[in-house]
Formats: sequence, C-alpha cells, structure tokens
Amino acid sequence: MADGKIDDIVITDNGDSEKILATVVAAIYAFTHKYPDAWVYATGSTDGRTRLYRMGINKYFETVQADFQIFGDYKNEWEWYERGKDYQAFAVRRKKD
Repeated sequence: MADGKIDDIVITDNGDSEKILATVVAAIYAFTHKYPDAWVYATGSTDGRTRLYRMGINKYFETVQADFQIFGDYKNEWEWYERGKDYQAFAVRRKKD
C-alpha cells in the first residue's frame, strides 16, 4: 500500500493460494527446525482464509502429520486435528525423533 501498511484482508483472486500455502509450510519447517520445541499457531484473517488453511492441512495431512503434531481449536477447545471439522485455529509442534 502507498502508506506502507500491509492489507491482509484484500482479495486478489490471482490463483496463488497454493504458492502461499507452500511458503507458509516451508517457513514452519524452517522455523521448527531451528526451534524444535516451539509451537506454531495459525488462523486466517477471515473465516475464508481459515478455511483455506484447513483445506491445505487436509490436502497434505499424511505428509504433515509425519513430522508434526497437529491440533485444532474447535469451539474454544484444543484437540487433535481431525479432517472434516470446522476449526477456528490451528497449532503445530514438530515431533520429537
């Protein structure tokens, strides 16, 4: 933006959601490699973006669960992530070797 602020609500519909999700996942892998005991919390800035994160987790669930413990915030309660639930937020932690 011209004033230097980032608008995280804008919708571009330019088809780059897969690239954005891949970048987020790569950042989580890099961060948790350096800080293996850290928890990473994620939620979308809108319900639609949270749904996009949920779809990404579902799509790559087998791959992600091999390396991470995955939790979802369902009705203000944290639980092990299950496909098909309408989570409001997510938290992951790298599994110990």
